[in-house]
Amino acid sequence: MDDPKTLQQAIQHFADYEHCRQFMVALRWPDGRVRCPQCGSNRVVYLERARVWKCYERHPKQKFSLKTGTIFEDSPLGLDKWLVAVWMLVNCKNGISSYEIHRGLGITQKTAWFMLQRIRLALQENSFVKLGGPGTEVEVDETYIGGKARNMHEWRKRKVLEGKAGGAVGKVAVQGILERRGEVRVRVVGDPKRKVLLHGVRMHVEPGTNVYTDDAAAYYGMEGFVHRVINHAEKYVDGRVHTNGVENFWSLVKRTLSGTYVSVEPFHLFRYLDEQAYRFNNRKEMNDFDRFEVATSRIVGKRLTYDQLTGKTECQTPVN
Repeated sequence: MDDPKTLQQAIQHFADYEHCRQFMVALRWPDGRVRCPQCGSNRVVYLERARVWKCYERHPKQKFSLKTGTIFEDSPLGLDKWLVAVWMLVNCKNGISSYEIHRGLGITQKTAWFMLQRIRLALQENSFVKLGGPGTEVEVDETYIGGKARNMHEWRKRKVLEGKAGGAVGKVAVQGILERRGEVRVRVVGDPKRKVLLHGVRMHVEPGTNVYTDDAAAYYGMEGFVHRVINHAEKYVDGRVHTNGVENFWSLVKRTLSGTYVSVEPFHLFRYLDEQAYRFNNRKEMNDFDRFEVATSRIVGKRLTYDQLTGKTECQTPVN
């Protein structure tokens, strides 16, 4: 059967378990030989009625399913719901809220929220490949994400307006690094000190790259880069020197956070940024199925429990 091209086709396609099975087997074992996720052996047999495989090597947990070893593991929800949720998250330009998933898939809002956070884990791309290089152009900028003063309680608003709330009006600082005609990297920096911001540039950008920033004092004196500055008090573009590309990305981020998700805790902010960066980096030369396929190719070997998500147990800190 042809790959689905629209959300309606995806819902119809993955409603059939056999289509889900074929898709997941091709995703996890491209050569068609199913292997045990515990020991790697292909001495397995498919138990059709239980919809699981059994490994004939001697070890605990001989039985495994398509969800074992993925972000879907231990979920009572079927793949028909999981795969549709992935499709919706990666293809909705402004994101999709847990309430929309709750209404659309007929599950609780709490379950939908947990599903979306697990999918965002799969969208994380902790690449060690640096952006740029000699002759290429990279834009660097930071922004502040948080509530608006007019929506705060009076006591909180007073602190913010008097500058006693900490940070830029009590918001969270986020740094964005965009390679022109390339991808964006984004990281929560908390306190945007010079040392932290420059560390982000050195970690993600190749030496010798043309780096464009605004006139923030933290970026002055960057060694190893061709650094050019645009002063927004005077103009926004000076030939090739501007930060309009990364500022366009910030507008997408804030539109999503304020319009779709409404309120995001700083503790979870990096997950929403990973989601937006994934859609931005895969927006061109890809149709809906391509974005979905790339996202599902990242589900293996990742796990996020509810206790980790809510901070009750330790979770691996993302590399940014």
